[in-house]
Amino acid sequence: MKPRARDLGLQFGQLQPGPLNAITDVPGVRVGHCDIRGRTAEGRDIQTGVTVIEPRPGSTNLQPCFAGVHILNGNGDATGLEWIREAGLLTSPIAFTNTHSVGTVRDALIALDREEQPQDGRLYWNMPVVLETFDGLLNDINGFHVRIEHVAQALGNAVDGPVTEGAVGGGSGMICHEFKGGIGTASRRLSTEQGGWTVGAIVQANHGVRQELRVDGYPVGRYMEQVDSPFLKARLPHPGMGSIVVCLATDAPLLPHQCTRLAQRASIGLARTGGGTEDHSGDIFVAFSTGNQHLPAPAYEAKGAPTCDNLRMVNNDHISELFLAAAEAVEEAIINAMLASPTTEGNGHRVPGLDVETLTKALHQAGWPGANRATQG
Repeated sequence: MKPRARDLGLQFGQLQPGPLNAITDVPGVRVGHCDIRGRTAEGRDIQTGVTVIEPRPGSTNLQPCFAGVHILNGNGDATGLEWIREAGLLTSPIAFTNTHSVGTVRDALIALDREEQPQDGRLYWNMPVVLETFDGLLNDINGFHVRIEHVAQALGNAVDGPVTEGAVGGGSGMICHEFKGGIGTASRRLSTEQGGWTVGAIVQANHGVRQELRVDGYPVGRYMEQVDSPFLKARLPHPGMGSIVVCLATDAPLLPHQCTRLAQRASIGLARTGGGTEDHSGDIFVAFSTGNQHLPAPAYEAKGAPTCDNLRMVNNDHISELFLAAAEAVEEAIINAMLASPTTEGNGHRVPGLDVETLTKALHQAGWPGANRATQG
C-alpha cells in the first residue's frame, strides 16, 4: 500500500481525523467500488468503474437523510440534485462514475432499490444522485462499459471500514493536477467541547493544473517538472480539463439549508490544493447529515391527517467548526487520492503517479520543514 498524506507528516489544518481518516468514520456510512478493466476488440483500453456511498445500511429511500448541494462550477453533469434542492432530502445512495455512464448508473440504482421495497402494490419513484467526471483519455468512455451488474457489485462491496483509494471504482481513469487521480477520502472529528461530531469527505479528483498544486499550503506544483504531463502530447486537451465531485457526510444534526452551507465549504478545501479556477471543470458537491434519525420515507400514497416531525439542529453559533472540518477533510482527501494512484497507461497516454520522492522533494524546495523527516522515514 502506498502511504497516505498523513503518513508523511502532513497535517492539513488544526482538527484531528477520525480513526480511519475516511468518510466511513461517520457512523453508518458505507463505501463500495467496482473496477472495470479490459480491452475492446478494437484495441481500446477500458479503465473505469463505479463508486457508491451509502448514508445508512439498507435502502436510503426508506430512511432518507437531510442533504444539500453546492455547484462551484457547472461544467459537469449530475442527477437527483434538483430534488435535494427542493425537498432537502437524499433518498438514494450517491454514485460516482464517468461522464457517459451517468444515465446507466441512475437507472441501475432505481432498479436495484426497487427490488428492496415492500411488494405491496404501492407506487414507487426515486431520483438517484449520480455524479461524474471525465475519464476519456485513459478509458474507452464511448464504449459505455458500465452496466447494471457493475452498480450492483459496487453496492454489494459497500463496507463501513477502510476505504480503498486511488485508481479504483469511478476514479479508475481519472487525472488530477496532471498526475494520476481518482478516489480519496479523509475525516475530521470534533472535540467533545465542539460537539463530538464527525465530518467525512470522499472525492473523485479529475481536475487541476500541475503548477497550481499546493500541499499543506506549500506551492509544490511550481517545483515539479511537467515533462511527463499527459497533456503535453499533441492534440490532447489543455491541462486542467476535467472535474471534481465531492460527497460530505456528518452525524451532526443539520437541517437541509445547513447541509447546503456545509457543501459550500468543499470549495475551500479544493482551493487550498490549487483547484477551482478552471472554466472546463465541473465542481459539484453534495453534503448529507445522518444526525436526524427516522425521517419519514416519501409518502407515495398520503393518507390520514398531516403529521409533524420532531427534529434537531446544530445552533448556528456552533456550526463554524463543522465548516472547518469539511474544508480540511476535502483538502486532505484530494492529496490522498493522488498519492494512492499509480502511474497508469491507456489508449496511448501515460499518466504519472505522484510518488513520495517527487512530492517530498518539491515540499523541501517550497520550504516545508518536515520534508527531510518524511524522506528519511
